[in-house]
Amino acid sequence: MSETAKVLLQDWKTPFGLPPFAQIKPEDFEGAFEEAFKAGENNITRIAQNPEEPTFKNTIAALELAEDALEQVANVFFNLSSADTNETLQQVERNVSPKLAAYSTKKYLNPALFKRIETLMAKKDTLDLTFEQDRVLERYYAIFHRAGAGLNTSGKTRIAEINERLATLGTSFAQNVLADEASYKLVLENESDLEGLPEFLVKAASAAAEERGEPGKYAITLSRSSIEPFLQFSKRRDLREEAFNAWASRGDNPGKTNNSVIVRETVQLRNEKAKLLGFENFAAFKLDDVMAKNTNAVDDLLSNVWGPAKARALEEAADLQDMAQSEGDNIEIAPWDWRYYSEKVRSAKHDLDEAEIKPYFQLDQMIEAAFYTATRLFGLSFKELKGQDVYHPDVRVFEVFDKNGDHLGIFIGDYFARASKRSGAWMSAFRSQQKLKGDVRPIIVNVMNFSKAPESEPTLLTFDDARTLFHEFGHGLHGLMSNVTHPLVSGTSVARDFVELPSQLFEHWLDQPEILKKYACHYQSGEVIPEELLERLLAAANFNQGFATVEYLATALVDMAIHKEDKLDDLDPAQMEKKILNDIGMPKEIIMRHRIPHLLHAFAGDGYSAGYYSYLWSEVMDADAFEAFEETGDAFDADTAAKLEKFIYAAGGSQDPAKAYMDFRGKLPSIEPLLKGRGLVN
Repeated sequence: MSETAKVLLQDWKTPFGLPPFAQIKPEDFEGAFEEAFKAGENNITRIAQNPEEPTFKNTIAALELAEDALEQVANVFFNLSSADTNETLQQVERNVSPKLAAYSTKKYLNPALFKRIETLMAKKDTLDLTFEQDRVLERYYAIFHRAGAGLNTSGKTRIAEINERLATLGTSFAQNVLADEASYKLVLENESDLEGLPEFLVKAASAAAEERGEPGKYAITLSRSSIEPFLQFSKRRDLREEAFNAWASRGDNPGKTNNSVIVRETVQLRNEKAKLLGFENFAAFKLDDVMAKNTNAVDDLLSNVWGPAKARALEEAADLQDMAQSEGDNIEIAPWDWRYYSEKVRSAKHDLDEAEIKPYFQLDQMIEAAFYTATRLFGLSFKELKGQDVYHPDVRVFEVFDKNGDHLGIFIGDYFARASKRSGAWMSAFRSQQKLKGDVRPIIVNVMNFSKAPESEPTLLTFDDARTLFHEFGHGLHGLMSNVTHPLVSGTSVARDFVELPSQLFEHWLDQPEILKKYACHYQSGEVIPEELLERLLAAANFNQGFATVEYLATALVDMAIHKEDKLDDLDPAQMEKKILNDIGMPKEIIMRHRIPHLLHAFAGDGYSAGYYSYLWSEVMDADAFEAFEETGDAFDADTAAKLEKFIYAAGGSQDPAKAYMDFRGKLPSIEPLLKGRGLVN
């Protein structure tokens, strides 16, 4: 192992323990992983073979600290491989992912280790555990059991083979999607190509072309912040169709980046694994360990929302068709037309124009708005740290202080799209909060894909972009405000269908007049957004919600169906997708938000596999949770915010999610606030 690789394994004497990015080389990771694997295996073996009777301290607490080196290396590596990758990092990921799966499988299938956990679980009522320790023990037992620790030798062998193969498949799936995204650009060269595009998009396209080796031209990329406004404003239907089809075909193009074979093998292996573990199918396996508990609960939720959402979407489609005809466009609305005519209908119904709105939503101001909201709710404060060692020049670093003015953690913002970054928006951690090794403070990162403005000009966001920023910052707060002892239950380490509650709930404050009147300021004049424009903007909040709900629900329904499917020998993902959408009566004018070939949530690892419904499940809670504030008449009510902090943001996964919600709200949520919030019922 090289001397520089050793840096990845050291205790960093950097400000706040930030990774020393300038000293880290992509080629160092493989050696660092190998050393971290050895250290972890030695610690696991020592715990498993400890001759002393198992106790919480010598088994569970010891496990919590056994893989510190591996966690440190993996946190840096996977953050970089997602946000600023290159060919070397991608090769390392292909090499390391199956090894990481094999390492984890070996740990979870260690019979002596599981026996110690079983022994503790059997007598846990006599162990005098704290509430959190009790939860951690239960989670360890469940995790090991669900990993196959209770299987016979042949079952364990097969589980190990499946896990290793799934890790390889997930890496390949993600890299194929990234390759399709990075390789595509729609180059616009003349005035007719730019027809209809507002100034902010022209400037962003110019910057994108410059970055992609086309100086003096304009480029539309497959980043949402580039392609969505292009589809919204471009008068060139032929170019809209070309760009839309490229967007919809990520992972589905002929050649080496096609993901259909990967998807087929992935669902086959997942189904086999679920049956080995005693479940009817993979969806049943996944849901057994979350709030939903079973597929019937999810099916009921999705079907109850699908009906009103589809009805509203069909009404919206009729409005678009009428708009096209009124403009003299003799066409039948297609998916690449929806955003274009929707913008015209919105302008007609609400007198709104995105080009009128966007100048009031500067990126820097929206970051400040999110910070201010956290200040008003939880007393947090933020200080930008200039000149830090970061992994890309665009990255910004902030120190976060709690309500007493004490150091809470570090927040990193990585806001701009680039070819080295996968699409989408997400929150992650370079270090999670815990107290087993002293007061370890978190280092949290939010990653976005906003189109960067030319040098010296402010980056402007759409209202949806601003909502995305608030959403991810809600996740960020969940990590920053975590106040638990054990790493296993820190921050966002909660049930998958609970993890979106803090993020989606935080979105609600973007709509508050107090926030918009303070931070929605024109980037040139500094004028606060006019009252009448603000009223029009908020009045249009539920515009196009039929479309938004249908494209999301279609993805959730397909994700759930493909993971419940049992006849998988000759699975054709495209045909299955088509059949499911036909069965539910998908409006022909809309496609899934994420088609199967680029559904990273489900196939780049299994995080949201049979779990894309989670956003809606959490939205049922967040709509009801925000009503708790509305019932007080104050969106920043101090008592309600204090309960929100204690039971949701600070608690991590230290208690059952249903109990956590009950402790905050006093009741379980109903679906009505969600339907009202989306404007799907009167």
